[in-house]
Amino acid sequence: MKAKAIVFTGVRQIEVKNVTLKPVLSTDVLIETHWSSISTGTEKMAFNGLIPSPPFIFPFIPGYETVGKITQVGAHVNENLIGKYAYIAGSFGYQDVNAAFGGASQFVVCPVESITVLEGIDDPKCGIALPLGATALHFMDLADIAGKKVLVLGQGAVGILAVQLAKHMGAKLVAATEPYQNRLNFSSADLKVNPSIQDVSAALAGNEFDVMIDSTGVMNAIETGLRFLKFHGKVIFGGYYQRMNIDYSQAFEKELSFVAARQWAKGDLLRVRDLIRTGKLNTKKIFTHSHSVDTDLAEAYHQAFNDPDCLKMILSWKESDTETLPE
Repeated sequence: MKAKAIVFTGVRQIEVKNVTLKPVLSTDVLIETHWSSISTGTEKMAFNGLIPSPPFIFPFIPGYETVGKITQVGAHVNENLIGKYAYIAGSFGYQDVNAAFGGASQFVVCPVESITVLEGIDDPKCGIALPLGATALHFMDLADIAGKKVLVLGQGAVGILAVQLAKHMGAKLVAATEPYQNRLNFSSADLKVNPSIQDVSAALAGNEFDVMIDSTGVMNAIETGLRFLKFHGKVIFGGYYQRMNIDYSQAFEKELSFVAARQWAKGDLLRVRDLIRTGKLNTKKIFTHSHSVDTDLAEAYHQAFNDPDCLKMILSWKESDTETLPE
């Protein structure tokens, strides 16, 4: 079976190409994609050729934020799943191209155990946010957030969800820093600070934080944030960092703990789905931009990677699902 897919053919080179899907095996499902999204973390680094290791070997299909409808199931899969929406974290079900992680395809073949069925969610498109929400939820679990004062650096998509989850999970106070005011406006933090127009020291005066969560990757921001942690405070590094370069003195004087958050734990996607279903996590606010895969994709990727007002770029694979989102 053939399907059109987004393919990174080389460094900063993108095409929509026809690819060949592997057959649907007995424990697989076939999903027709309705929406996918562009990751501004791992996917951006891969696009720029900064992860030169498997599976990021050109040419490859990117994408691990995909939602679609189940159209076919294997012989050992419950037929009642047909017609239901599901989140897919990607697929290696291609014959003629690499996958990293293979979710940006018109049709996706993957094991049924790898999908998350989006039952009970009014707008299935919200399922795109499952991996971001699960990432932020993993931060909370690593930090043991209840009853603590929390400082979140950065109010991009993950940072915004991290603030919501910290408050939901019982943080005593949640502060957020973000130099782009439009992003800060989306934040639900108790205390919001814009370092580009405010004195951070004055804005955070009187607060010593138990936990700092970084979702920026900016060393200067991390270094500044360390000043506001209490003795035996904890730092959660919320992403993949090519190189760490921060002043060690704060870590030494305060005996700080540093924790790298690699990936969400088993079951976290289901936890996030249920938080969305019950209205305890608002993911729609991060869906700021949309683009059809049938128009200029280079423009969509450029905006997703470079426009600070673009929290999350949604790619629509079916014309009926294309809409204009507020910018």
